[in-house]
Amino acid sequence: MEIVCEPEDDVFLAIAKAMDEMVEDSVDCYWVTRCFVKQLNSKFRDSLPQLPKAFEQYLNLEDSRLLSHLKACSAVSKLPYDLWFKRCFAGCLPESSLQRVWDKVVSGSCKILVFVAVEILLTFKMKVMALNSAEKITKFLENIPQDSSDAIVSKAIDLWHKHCGTPVHSA
Repeated sequence: MEIVCEPEDDVFLAIAKAMDEMVEDSVDCYWVTRCFVKQLNSKFRDSLPQLPKAFEQYLNLEDSRLLSHLKACSAVSKLPYDLWFKRCFAGCLPESSLQRVWDKVVSGSCKILVFVAVEILLTFKMKVMALNSAEKITKFLENIPQDSSDAIVSKAIDLWHKHCGTPVHSA
């Protein structure tokens, strides 16, 4: 018997794999993953499809030249949005960095995902600007170097505060 995985299953499995590194007990891992994915699919159902457009807007504010390069390479529509926004960077960032991002998502801000994506582009601007095809840019962004992920997340949180204001609980 062949088991067919739906795209939602791939999202669940990617998040579960990352969550498994964060949660010691496998039963807890399942339930935490299930609740996390359920929140994504219910609370952020209307917001998630808007994130690529928000990404483009904020990247334009931060570095319009970089966005122009992506457009010139026809890469904007081919960026790894599913990896970034549906999987919440599971399989892209190491778990230590994911925890900080997912904490914001669980707290109610899926928009943090946009700023992580923007910061990835800003961090690797020189590399991305040197690539001249959508395929090469996408391939690079799907496999970014892990060693700068903590700095990327810290800068993304700063960008999130800059554009969305300081949350009440951190004031």
